[in-house]
Amino acid sequence: MRFALIGAGNIARTHAAAIRASDRATLVAVAGGPGAERMAADEGTRYHPDPAALCGDPDVDAIVLCTPSGIRSEYVLAAADCGKHVLVEKPIHVDRARAREMVEACERAGVTLGVVLQSRFKPHPAAARAAIARGSLGDPVLGSMAVKWHRPPEYYASADWRGTRALDGGGALMNQAIHNVDMLLWLWGDVARVRAATANRLHRGIEVEDTVVAQLEFANGALGVLEATTATYPGSPRRVELHGTAGTITLIDDEVGEWDLRDGTPPPSREVSAAVAAARATHVMADHRWHQLQIDDFVDAVREGRPPAVDGREAMRSLALVLAVYEAAATGQAVGVAGVPRV
Repeated sequence: MRFALIGAGNIARTHAAAIRASDRATLVAVAGGPGAERMAADEGTRYHPDPAALCGDPDVDAIVLCTPSGIRSEYVLAAADCGKHVLVEKPIHVDRARAREMVEACERAGVTLGVVLQSRFKPHPAAARAAIARGSLGDPVLGSMAVKWHRPPEYYASADWRGTRALDGGGALMNQAIHNVDMLLWLWGDVARVRAATANRLHRGIEVEDTVVAQLEFANGALGVLEATTATYPGSPRRVELHGTAGTITLIDDEVGEWDLRDGTPPPSREVSAAVAAARATHVMADHRWHQLQIDDFVDAVREGRPPAVDGREAMRSLALVLAVYEAAATGQAVGVAGVPRV
């Protein structure tokens, strides 16, 4: 499948490496500003100065969208209108109505829309999901997540869209913690209601939060806590904790940290590659293998006429929870999560 990239930031280069490594995909063009031109030269592929024109390129089958979150809908609508499949970086958008518009436009056009949440393709989260599906944890009791990272002021100053409400859509929760939000929902089920508080403890000049805490009430009756920040030095590994009446599973940077199940189900292998260890140490995505697996699944989904593992509607679940947390923090009230019945 012939892919084109719109955008040329760090994550776009991760996608370029993933496409290069895939036997199902090839990169034929990069679109955007001067950074995209340099990236196209580095990748030995064509450069498009006009991302909108790229959507109509007959040599392109699918587009990977790595733009700021708040401007994605226009490109997705243009791609759908031209019959191009689209793979969008997380989150799907920062606005629920725009996200729904993207999903519906692709469905009407008969093109595939996928959203990059690559942690789902890692072996330990998949093993945890299988154990939960078997009932190995018993009845759900608690489900929590934490992303406690450090971002220096230079991080937000390095791009004019970072930390803005219109383009970033939120701070530590919308941008950094969205993978853990998705993982918690994928493993433990939807959240029905939230209470929350946000703050700016280090990055006081940005429009959005650098710290958030929320109390979660799951639709399955479990309770939980959500924590996210970019203000804690030096930063800690990401965590997802799942506690049931018959077992506990903790994932640390998507690897098993604790696995204690009454039924004796053994944990998956705990071998960690050097690349994953390096990514943990720096809190950056230094490993493109999981993006490659998602790209492979996306290509297979198009060929087989099925939804990809993470389609647009699935990605709207994490967006809905993030927006509910922000609403709860702004109002000081308990807020129901859109699309989930109140309990």
